[in-house]
Amino acid sequence: MRANWTFISHLRYLLVVWLCAGALSAAQASELALPGAVSTPAVRMTVWGFDVYDAKLWARQGFSAAQYAQHPFALELSYLRALKGPAIAQRSLDEMRRQAIISDGQGQAWLQAMQTLFPDVQKGDRITGVHLPDQGAEFWVNDKRVGRVADLQFAKLFFGIWLSPQTSAPEVRQALMARWP
Repeated sequence: MRANWTFISHLRYLLVVWLCAGALSAAQASELALPGAVSTPAVRMTVWGFDVYDAKLWARQGFSAAQYAQHPFALELSYLRALKGPAIAQRSLDEMRRQAIISDGQGQAWLQAMQTLFPDVQKGDRITGVHLPDQGAEFWVNDKRVGRVADLQFAKLFFGIWLSPQTSAPEVRQALMARWP
């Protein structure tokens, strides 16, 4: 009887560990890359009436919304529909061009980098971009690091898609930055 009880206790322990690991996984790449960061509530991005993704901004205490490019932070996108990676990359470049003049050569290099990093996504997939001041941007897909773009201008403009005053979605920007002054 004692052996059975021990086995059941170990089984319960393994179940709790497995469930906790799942809960930790929900904290995602943002926690892996930015320990101690806290997130905003999810902000839904809707385009032409279609829900595209929920966004969360992860940052540490002291984050300044006005000076976002000077701070480490993570932007997590949880997709609500299937999208093609090349389309995500092209739309990102188009949005980056709203903020600054980008040469054709630079645009092609950035587009190629994003096409390499951004896979086709399905409902429930997550892409998390981590802003690393003085280094660039690092990307995670479903909690797995997929690569980095070591270009400060790229990082500033990429995250500016959501955080710059020139964003095409000012209501999303306002909601993402509401937690920080």
